[in-house]
Amino acid sequence: MQGKTFDTETTEGAWLWSEVQLRLQDKANQDIVAEPATECGGPRFGELFLTQARLGQGSFKTLVGEAYQRRCAITGGSTFPVLEAAHIKSYAEGGPHRISNGMLMRSDFHKLFDAGFVSVTPELRVRVSDQIKDKWFNGKAYYKLHDQPLAVMPKLDSQRPDPEFLRWHLNEHFVG
Repeated sequence: MQGKTFDTETTEGAWLWSEVQLRLQDKANQDIVAEPATECGGPRFGELFLTQARLGQGSFKTLVGEAYQRRCAITGGSTFPVLEAAHIKSYAEGGPHRISNGMLMRSDFHKLFDAGFVSVTPELRVRVSDQIKDKWFNGKAYYKLHDQPLAVMPKLDSQRPDPEFLRWHLNEHFVG
């Protein structure tokens, strides 16, 4: 599902808002809107299933978190419950659990990074794909960080993002 916004100052937006208001005045539609949500009578949970645990993931997050002083590499934010250790070259693609193959990121940036809508150059600058705007008509908060240097870096050179992994992500995974 993709969202689209309309400005009520434009002809199309004003017309759409007028139509919504007219339809809400219709008695039949008022009953639907006013009707409380009902619960379905079926089971609340699906069948149990097994997943394959990625060994070393917990220690990877701990080590990457400490290297980045428990702050998001991109924004500098320090709300630890929403920070995640992102693999630069994904573990599924053969990327190792090494600090130099990881960055601590806020969960939304991690999701965008894994999906290829955000990347980091070997020069340690943030890249944000135009496709966020093209597909979802938003992303202002992300575009403010486009071409900005990383906000937080590990103090030890050996823990900084490996330029080869960054190059891999930018060339093989980024959809910019």
